[in-house]
Amino acid sequence: MNAIIISGVWGVAMMLGGVLFRRSHTTVFIAIAGMILLLAGNLMEFFSTPLFSFDGFEMLKVSSFGLHFNTIAFFGTLLIFLLNGKDIETLGNHSAEYFSLIFFSLCGVSVATSYNTLLTLFLGIELMVVPLYFLVGSDNRNLKGIEASLKMFLTGAFFSAIILMGIALIYGGNSLGSMYITFISLGKVDVNPMIMTGMVLLLAGMAFKVSAAPFHFWAPDVYDGTPTVVSSFLSAVVQVGAFIAFYKLFSTTFGQIKPQWQTLLVTVAVLSMVIGNVTAIFQQSIKRMLAYAVIAQSGFLLLGLISFSDVGREGVVLFIGSYALGMIGMFAVISRLPDYTIDGFSGLGKLNPGVALFTSIFLLSLTGIPLTAGFLGKLYLLLGLAAGQGWGWLIIIASISMAVSAVYYFRIIRAMYFREPVHPVEGVPEMRVSFRWLLGIIAAILILLGLVPDILTSWIYY
Repeated sequence: MNAIIISGVWGVAMMLGGVLFRRSHTTVFIAIAGMILLLAGNLMEFFSTPLFSFDGFEMLKVSSFGLHFNTIAFFGTLLIFLLNGKDIETLGNHSAEYFSLIFFSLCGVSVATSYNTLLTLFLGIELMVVPLYFLVGSDNRNLKGIEASLKMFLTGAFFSAIILMGIALIYGGNSLGSMYITFISLGKVDVNPMIMTGMVLLLAGMAFKVSAAPFHFWAPDVYDGTPTVVSSFLSAVVQVGAFIAFYKLFSTTFGQIKPQWQTLLVTVAVLSMVIGNVTAIFQQSIKRMLAYAVIAQSGFLLLGLISFSDVGREGVVLFIGSYALGMIGMFAVISRLPDYTIDGFSGLGKLNPGVALFTSIFLLSLTGIPLTAGFLGKLYLLLGLAAGQGWGWLIIIASISMAVSAVYYFRIIRAMYFREPVHPVEGVPEMRVSFRWLLGIIAAILILLGLVPDILTSWIYY
């Protein structure tokens, strides 16, 4: 409950205090202080007792699993504020309101990781996503951003209605007349066509929220037209929160009828990995390429939901942590380059060797190269599949997709070290010492988790 209360209150305070904070630098410092407080409050609830408690009729149920992912989301957002806080200032004249929207979105993430009814699931998803409609189009000087915001709003509203229809069908189809996910848990109630239809609609709606194929069509245009700092938050925090809600729903409410939905989920996972990785190869815009990479990574994450094993759960945790850090690091570097194409990375190894090294580590982790957290995350997910029966062909497809992803990730590494700079040195934005240190910390964490994964995975058993 700490995270929900603190994020909501801090978001309201920043929204109302926007008229008082005339200096944008002050707004950034207050937002960073709020994120530190939010992270501390979440950890306090994880290790001891919550600061706030209220009778919510068990519509929200906090668990160590949810608090664990809250920690990843809040730490990632703190890194975004430290790396790109000034970029949020440049989005417009109302930076306090932009930070406020991010805190409201984090409140949605907290609800999405601790919901106990289908109603609070819907509220969490919407609270998490609706602020993004405004943040995506926050730079009104960018027509692509306005188009991306409109596209995200229209398609998001449609699939929100799909989710709501699925919830209504499940509510109407269960004899208990309940929205509590533990009561609806199929196996306690009879499975009938109305419930199955509702489950399929929920699967489609949640697949859209995590940009899994074939419901991925919104992601490339949105990522390409969105301000880079918002793309970072969307990919590393919001989509992770949506996936955890997806994971929790199908591992509890629909866990007893896994054979009925497993084929659908496997199809979505395979399509995501194939479409995402193959299409990313042909992209010239790095932001658009990373959007397709997010689609492919969503497909890989769904493997943890298919396996349903302990090692698969650990793989989900490790994969999400490595994916979030890698994406935050990549978008932070992109925000400091003269353009968003492959030419922007050309010669970076000569212009700024340290940043090029850290960028290489981010890319190696996202690819799944040994000694990085990304490798162990993908390995655990594949081991979780191997523990089941008949998933050998899926392991082969996932392994091939990892190899294909190396093609476009390594294009960036090749450009940094084996191509001459395309832009003049004076055209490359300055990267502050603090910025480079933060990138180095992220890269070090990825290496550390690749060597000692228990630092992160052991928390799910706390």
